[in-house]
Amino acid sequence: MNYNFDELIDRKNTGSVKWDVPDGELPMWVADMDFRTAPAVTEAIALRAAQGIYGYTLLTDEWYEAYQSWWSNRHHFEIEREWLIFCTGVVPAISSIVRKMTTVAEKVVVMTPVYNIFFNSILNNGRNVLESRLALKDGTYEIDFDDLERKLSDPQAALLLLCNPQNPVGKIWDKKTLERIGDLCVRHHVLVLSDEIHCDLVKPGEKYVPFASVSENCKKNSITCIAPTKTFNIAGIQTSAVVVPDKTLRHRVNRGLNTDEVAEPNVFAAIAPVAAFREGGEWLDALNQYLWENRKRAETYIDAEIGSITAIRGTATYLLWIDCRRVTEDSGELSGFLRKHTGLYISDGSEYHNGRGFLRMNLACPRERLEDGLKRLKAGIEAYEK
Repeated sequence: MNYNFDELIDRKNTGSVKWDVPDGELPMWVADMDFRTAPAVTEAIALRAAQGIYGYTLLTDEWYEAYQSWWSNRHHFEIEREWLIFCTGVVPAISSIVRKMTTVAEKVVVMTPVYNIFFNSILNNGRNVLESRLALKDGTYEIDFDDLERKLSDPQAALLLLCNPQNPVGKIWDKKTLERIGDLCVRHHVLVLSDEIHCDLVKPGEKYVPFASVSENCKKNSITCIAPTKTFNIAGIQTSAVVVPDKTLRHRVNRGLNTDEVAEPNVFAAIAPVAAFREGGEWLDALNQYLWENRKRAETYIDAEIGSITAIRGTATYLLWIDCRRVTEDSGELSGFLRKHTGLYISDGSEYHNGRGFLRMNLACPRERLEDGLKRLKAGIEAYEK
């Protein structure tokens, strides 16, 4: 089947977080794609909506089986039914788990630059961030394991919040790296909470590795958050799953999610994942090919047309991490300048910590819109340099 990812869809005046911007602006910031979801998801939602009754909803056997089959077939990880717990979203799950599995004033380790909302989930709950900075070497980010172990060995460190794959740098962590992380966390009695929401958005031919699949240490000492929301562009439906292999940890997580009242699905949150995981594989393969072509186009354009900035090469997510330090270290000022003078709305890298001097650009849009964004980026950088 052919899918039209080139279609320009007007999302203005729809209550869209991304597109609620002034006329003339081009939003390429929040991780929200400008593509219709897989047809099977639309059809399943429309069929259920046609009934006209939207009462309290239970999870069916099909919900569990959809997650199990997808992770088995796509990621070679066998998830047992009882490991799965519903949650209204990955971020609510992370916040709940931080509250339940740590105490006030304990420390949560993060490797930066990383998804900025991690910091909200930690700090808003009265916990402290313990930052281990990734090192940028020869155009790719690597873990400084000496520093990471120092942070994990802190007696107040209770949790490692892992991003797998890493947002915003587009890094897929390999099995050896994940196993080393897992061994260090067991050695220092630090629980791992792995956010794997971007796991299906990878370069064609590449594979992400589920953290819990790597070893017994990783499986028994981890909690994993997964969802179809980024993959199939259905974040507004508010649906996710938490995978907890260890029985004791699972009980505590389950109680936390329930007492926080984020463990009950709405009507569409229960059926959308089933349709996506059962019938969306072909659509996803086509999407990933289109996203990869967008990434290569952006990298090539920046290399050829905007020599003062550098696109960091990535193999996961649809987010481009751009090094602008030869232009300025003040990426906040730069992103504001771009928005004011060109209408291009992209993210300030300092929001992700260890990202000062970088910008994050969302490439998940039709090619015509991408070309517009790249031209605005070039014009803005040139104007800023003058």
